[in-house]
Amino acid sequence: MSKDEAAIEAEIAEKGLTAPRLTPGHIDAVIEDEIYWNPAGTSLTICVLILKNGFTVTGESAAASNENFDPQIGMKIARQNAREKIWALEGYLLRQRLFEGGV
Repeated sequence: MSKDEAAIEAEIAEKGLTAPRLTPGHIDAVIEDEIYWNPAGTSLTICVLILKNGFTVTGESAAASNENFDPQIGMKIARQNAREKIWALEGYLLRQRLFEGGV
C-alpha cells in the first residue's frame, strides 16, 4: 500500500465510511502472480499481473534516456501502472454485485 493509499484509508476510517468498497488490500489479494519483460536494448519494462481468476492486466514503463534506465525502478513503475488498472475492473464488479443485490 502506498503512502497515498494509506492516507486515504485513514481518512475513510476517520469519517466512518463503511459501505461496501474496494481496499488496497483487496486489490493486492486478487493478484496471483506477476511476470516482467524487458526487451533487450530498450528501457521498456512490461509487467503482467495474473489475477486469481486467470485474467491479466499489463503495465509499462520506459526511461526517456537509456542512460537513466534502472531495471528495479522500471519494474516498480510498470507494476504500479498494471495494479492501477485492477481498481477499475474490481470497481465495476463490485458495482454490478451491488446492483444485483449480491453484496
